Amino acid sequence: MRAVLSIRDFRLLFAGVSTSLLGDQFALIATPWLVLQLTGDPLALGLVLALEGIPRALFMLYGGAITDRFSPRIVMLASDIVRFVLAALMTLVVFTGTVQMWMLYAFGLGFGLVAGFAVPAGNSIVPLLVKEKDLQAGNSIIMGVGQLVGFVGPVAAGILIGSFSESLFGVGLAFGIDAATFAVSAVALGLMRSGGKLPSSTDGADEESIWAAIVAGLKYLWDDKALRLIFLVIAAVNFLFVGPILVGIPVLADQRLAEGALAFGLLMSGFAGGNLGGFLLAGALPKPTGQIMRLFLIALLAAFGIVMGIMGFNTSTWLDFGLMLLLGLGNGYITIILFTWIQTRTPKTMLGRMMSLLMFASAGLVPVSQAISGAVSAWDLTLLLVSAGTLIVMVSIWITFQPGLVSFSQSLSTSN
Repeated sequence: MRAVLSIRDFRLLFAGVSTSLLGDQFALIATPWLVLQLTGDPLALGLVLALEGIPRALFMLYGGAITDRFSPRIVMLASDIVRFVLAALMTLVVFTGTVQMWMLYAFGLGFGLVAGFAVPAGNSIVPLLVKEKDLQAGNSIIMGVGQLVGFVGPVAAGILIGSFSESLFGVGLAFGIDAATFAVSAVALGLMRSGGKLPSSTDGADEESIWAAIVAGLKYLWDDKALRLIFLVIAAVNFLFVGPILVGIPVLADQRLAEGALAFGLLMSGFAGGNLGGFLLAGALPKPTGQIMRLFLIALLAAFGIVMGIMGFNTSTWLDFGLMLLLGLGNGYITIILFTWIQTRTPKTMLGRMMSLLMFASAGLVPVSQAISGAVSAWDLTLLLVSAGTLIVMVSIWITFQPGLVSFSQSLSTSN
């Protein structure tokens, strides 16, 4: 980690990313609060969030191809400038009292479109700044600060907005802070000297259409057995774990845990804190290889499923807190391992596309998972958690017999 932080451009990236992520947390709290203050209608809030989420998912692959065509730094810089303008305009209309719902719809749509480009670019730049042997440490630092900011930022935003509960002044300040952080990030990116130019492609890819580039990325993923298996596992586990956890934990806290809302906060904080610890461990420790890595991945997936099944019957807040902390620790650790492996496995000319595919595999099915989880938990919460846990255990058994798992562990050994 010290070696990574000694790199000037990485320090600039770290400063810009951490600052803009903090601003994002203020907008994350300010936007729904403003919608509810203007309308009091949860449906309007859902529409704003949908206008932000849907274009982000739809444009992710296109954004990855654009990143490969130009460069992560240029795409990130352009995205920060656009988001600065959007957040500054929201600040202006809130402070002047002229804000209307159509402006919030446009704001959500604009942010979603830009995020479709910014996310794959942001996940592609670290391999261009650090040496391959230090990539795991670099990823853990960037992802760790994101987890830390996500833990602290909403509280700070809530205190700020709550301090001006009689008016929208706090909301305007939150949007203003968000705009200022994008300006800081843009300056940091502008001062960087590397990360601005990808290696030239030798197969004529620079001249192919964007859609042809997307197809080439999909073909590369499908033809690599190890890469394809890991992507399938990531998609399956996110579908079976994230939706049931996001829906099931608040229901569990409300219906079965004596501490209620406090229990909900404790469990989610336990998982977030565990993730942060896992990120830091992955950055500090050498990565497991060969047979150890295969057994670790299988055991971790099985543990995810078993813990979810236990939570389906348990009524102790502190036991659930400990389980969520351990789950977060394992999740954060394996996330860095897999994320780094995918980056080193992918040609630098295709990093943007592969990162966009990874983000799509991670988040693309989550809304569907949440909808199904909501319906099942309304019927029987235990059924939701036990069935999701059982399916995750089945996934861990399935990958045990996949040839791609052997290729994955062998490639980890050769990359050390």
